[in-house]
Amino acid sequence: MGHHRKALRTTAAGAVSATLIAGSALGLAPTAQAATGIRFVDITGDGGAVLKANVITPAGADGTRRHPLLVLPTSWGLPQVEYLAQAQKLANSGYIVVSYNVRGFWQSGGEIEVAGPPDIADASRVIDWALANTPADAQHIGMAGVSYGAGISLLAAAHDKRVKAVASLSGWADLIDSIYSGRTQHVQAAGLLDGASLVTGRQSAELRQIFDNFYASNLAKEPEIVAWGKKRSAATYVDQLNKNDTAVMLANAWGDTIFPPNQYTDFYEKLTGPKRLEMRPGDHATAEVTGLFGLPNDVWTDTERWFDHYLQGEDNGIDRERPVRLKSRSSGGYEGYPDWKSVGATRKKIALAGTTTIRANVDSGANGGVVFLSSILDQVAQLPPVASIPLLPRRWTAVWQSGKYATAQRVRGTAKMHTTLTPTKESGTLVAYLYDVGPLGLGKLVSNAPYTFHGQTPGKPFDVDLELFSTAYDVPAGHRLALVVDTVDPLYVEHNPTGAQLTFSSPANDPSCVSIPVREQ
Repeated sequence: MGHHRKALRTTAAGAVSATLIAGSALGLAPTAQAATGIRFVDITGDGGAVLKANVITPAGADGTRRHPLLVLPTSWGLPQVEYLAQAQKLANSGYIVVSYNVRGFWQSGGEIEVAGPPDIADASRVIDWALANTPADAQHIGMAGVSYGAGISLLAAAHDKRVKAVASLSGWADLIDSIYSGRTQHVQAAGLLDGASLVTGRQSAELRQIFDNFYASNLAKEPEIVAWGKKRSAATYVDQLNKNDTAVMLANAWGDTIFPPNQYTDFYEKLTGPKRLEMRPGDHATAEVTGLFGLPNDVWTDTERWFDHYLQGEDNGIDRERPVRLKSRSSGGYEGYPDWKSVGATRKKIALAGTTTIRANVDSGANGGVVFLSSILDQVAQLPPVASIPLLPRRWTAVWQSGKYATAQRVRGTAKMHTTLTPTKESGTLVAYLYDVGPLGLGKLVSNAPYTFHGQTPGKPFDVDLELFSTAYDVPAGHRLALVVDTVDPLYVEHNPTGAQLTFSSPANDPSCVSIPVREQ
């Protein structure tokens, strides 16, 4: 537990600094526009909690006609001025925009509920207030947000059929699959959220207990944690969204260390109404951040186009574009696909042959990087985490490589690992990494994912099927792909007892492999 607490403190310090810097900057950026009809108001939320909000109306709005309404809940830890620059742009396009500080943060009342029932009720109360106090059109209502605001927007739309369109930017559809994927605690992600909320908000007793049980790896509390997370996941209510025929736009980054992309892509496939999925390089909310300062930004441009079509009826062609839009981490252009299944239509397998035993409890040097920092470096400079594959200590790592590729391999989608694992202990953790390996053996991280098991019989083999985090990455001609597996990564909590060993094998009747999705040449 000691190293987990240390990681938490370090991550929390970074999170708090980033939050306060961003909040201050966002508070200063839009002040020059303060004379354009911004009103700061108090809205009574669920249970009487006062929500601090701001309202921007279109120029010349005099109540003689109704305008479409957009409701923007704030991100985790950010103040109510977060969206002012974008709200002004949207108001200039004819929208009434109400942005509010979610309960438990900054000056808003109540406690942090993590998109629980009070948060969902708050969103409906904000809509009620806007319909009663502004010339908002009850038939044309949308919600949007970044991160926490994105998750709340999706959940609110599922519960309030008045919401006709949603733009969920860098959010989550499945909270458990986001920070507990592979049955493994994403400790840096949780630490960032925990630290930011301790400084900028007021945690509920329930939330504090959830965090404490999460860090403590208390298996007796696992069902309770999962149930808590599922209640706060739009994936649980996807049938309601489909019944409401809500137009849903999802945008995320390949390297999002808070809400990895897989949970969004799985959710996207289950939607049956109008939908759009956009994936870009970056980490959590980094693709949207320039737009929050009013600068040109692809995500916010498409968000406005989405609402223009589904709330204002504008024939801007967004409904006729290929709905899945991807930007590779290696090249500059966007690619369009008819659906997510078409992204990695072709699969190539790398055999995980032979029998390999590794020892646990040591970080081999292969890891997923540092929350935020690593994926931002990849976004702006194409510098993902690296490792020298020949120098990785084989005592603690298993390594399999492809042959050299004669042509570039455009990896698109979700790589899947299948293997047979024999442990020496009943619990354990492994982390799989996919690397692009150059001629000198230097590997650039393409993807990774953790996997934890409990209750296995020592010495008895069992199957492991693991989906790595979805990505879009171009492997140059002359390079190889390597799958590396070890047992320790600073991003995750590991559950390997002292002295544990893991043996990977490939039975003839069930060969082990990693399946790589590639775009057709």
